[in-house]
Amino acid sequence: MNGKTMFLRLNRGIHVFNHKESGFLWVLLRHKSSGGMRPKRKIYYRVDELDKVMELQKKPSLILKLINIIQSQKHKFIFLRDLEKEVGFVQKWNFMAVIEKYSSIFYVDSGSCRRPYVRLTNKAEKIASEEHKVKSAMEPIVVKNLRKLLMLSVDCRVPLENIEFIASELGLPCDFKTSLIPEYPEFFSVKEVDGKAHLHLENWDSSLAISAREEGFGRARDVSSCENRKRVRISKDGNFSGPFAFKMCFPPGFRPNMSYLEHLERWQKMDFPSPYLNARRFDAADPKARKRVVAVLHEFLSLTMEKRMRSTQLDAFHREFLLPSKLLLCLLKHQGIFYITNKGARSTVLLKEAYEGSVLSDKCPLLLHYDRFLSLCGRRDKNCNSPQVRF
Repeated sequence: MNGKTMFLRLNRGIHVFNHKESGFLWVLLRHKSSGGMRPKRKIYYRVDELDKVMELQKKPSLILKLINIIQSQKHKFIFLRDLEKEVGFVQKWNFMAVIEKYSSIFYVDSGSCRRPYVRLTNKAEKIASEEHKVKSAMEPIVVKNLRKLLMLSVDCRVPLENIEFIASELGLPCDFKTSLIPEYPEFFSVKEVDGKAHLHLENWDSSLAISAREEGFGRARDVSSCENRKRVRISKDGNFSGPFAFKMCFPPGFRPNMSYLEHLERWQKMDFPSPYLNARRFDAADPKARKRVVAVLHEFLSLTMEKRMRSTQLDAFHREFLLPSKLLLCLLKHQGIFYITNKGARSTVLLKEAYEGSVLSDKCPLLLHYDRFLSLCGRRDKNCNSPQVRF
């Protein structure tokens, strides 16, 4: 294997070879046969713009984390010597570089005590002062999404530790267990199950049992209602206007043949149960049930702020959503809907339709608030995506 090829083992029996110049991944799937295990090679196409999403969040992540640290201090500043206690010795130097580079956000002074400290500039402080207003705008959104998340689970309950694991992706505040959950006893309760604290849904709301995919179809139907078409045909991009179809975003370089498109058209037209119906009611081997799993993953990612989640976070919900044991294979198979990137510290799964190039197309109030900070350092929206940092 040469230096241009990277080998990744994503799961047992699944190996990926990443050829940097070719723009795709070779996925080797191990299949049993009478002669033992034989590899079946499939292509997984890379999308550079989606890989770039994780690269572009590195600097903004440091900026927003430092703002969070400063705002959490009693006097809204932190001595530079104390920064190491917050982030560690190694990371301290990365934050020092950020402080030096982005003087439009961070101001260093020594004051009368002659000990250098860092605080926000006046412009950044003005944006930070609107935090309460942003939290108020986010609260109904996160409460609704948290209710929908519990409705997706088979028992309408999820271990509290799992909620904490994805709290930043959902936009929940750090202290949501004490500041948010008790405020809505009509929606949530915390009970112990098998010695573990679980967040329970107190009542079912049928009006919330509508997926983001269904809402998107409703909007698309309104747009196309004025068009008179005798027959709707699937196009070469894999998209089909139907109540059970998913938005497809084929990667660059992917050229499906007619056989593939015909199979995809049958799959797009096939009806399937709602992701909000209990998964125990269906046979996992049924093609409709397998398509429902795709809908569950699609809806789960749609509930996050940035329509993406680390692979380990998805894995944590296997039991709650009755996800297939070979979850990675499901994601790889539907590369027109999901994208797996290994850029960054961990592999991440993105919902492709939510991005235009490297930019999230629809942002919640909290992400727009983060963008205001980043605009002070001259980073345009098209060049950066705001990562999750909980205030």
